[in-house]
Amino acid sequence: MLAALGLFATLDANSKLLSGSYTVAQVVLIRHLVMLALLFGARALRPNLGGELSTRHPWLHLLRAAAMLGSAVGFFQALREIPLAEGYLVYFTAPFMTLGLAALVLREAMPGRVWLWSGVGFSGVLVAMAPGLQAGGSLLAYAYALLGTVCYAAVLTINRSLRHEAGLSKLILWSALPGALVLAPFAAMDWVPPGAGDWLALSANGLFAGAATICLSVAFRRASVAQLAPLEFSALVWAMLADFLLWSTLPEVTTLAGGAIVVVACLMSQRVQKEV
Repeated sequence: MLAALGLFATLDANSKLLSGSYTVAQVVLIRHLVMLALLFGARALRPNLGGELSTRHPWLHLLRAAAMLGSAVGFFQALREIPLAEGYLVYFTAPFMTLGLAALVLREAMPGRVWLWSGVGFSGVLVAMAPGLQAGGSLLAYAYALLGTVCYAAVLTINRSLRHEAGLSKLILWSALPGALVLAPFAAMDWVPPGAGDWLALSANGLFAGAATICLSVAFRRASVAQLAPLEFSALVWAMLADFLLWSTLPEVTTLAGGAIVVVACLMSQRVQKEV
């Protein structure tokens, strides 16, 4: 889980650097194509690596692919305008959304105190977001971040539903191929020929995304959502570090305060789940 979060943070930082020159369709399309090339290249060298490509749950995989695409588009568009740390504060509501989806979709019972701490977590996000909005920050950027977060929570829930299905190669195929087919026409309309350096950066996204997808799937096969959710907050460290190293941006006091509230809320929610 920690490896997946580090890879996702690196992916987001790289995408933010690319967002000024390329459309979201082009960036994410190349990401998916590289994932597919790596998959089939690895399987050419080692046949049947990662198990079978067919699945008994095609519609569930397609739903997962749609959610992954929504998450990628949402975060890409959001991080065009806001620092990584602020975008991640919205993302930090994902554990709470996952609790709701687990209750509604997976029929897992959740104590009332878990929902209470979820509300506290959302209040922390508001504390962090409010100054930026009052100072003229883009409401649309935060809306995109929220879209990405909802879709990401859906991906986690579906990963949990697919935990008993053997093989990892199908996870790459069934997420990358549908996404590439959907994005190809949109990317072609506003295609910008990348230079050699940008081709390297764009291709690196495919490596980061593919490795993160596998790490995330393995994590949710071996542990519950309640056990893994608190680890998601380590992404804030990566986001703040990237903001400082790449854009010389330090988090505001309200960002740190909101982040602290969110972290405490999620840890208390985890503690409640251990008690029941």
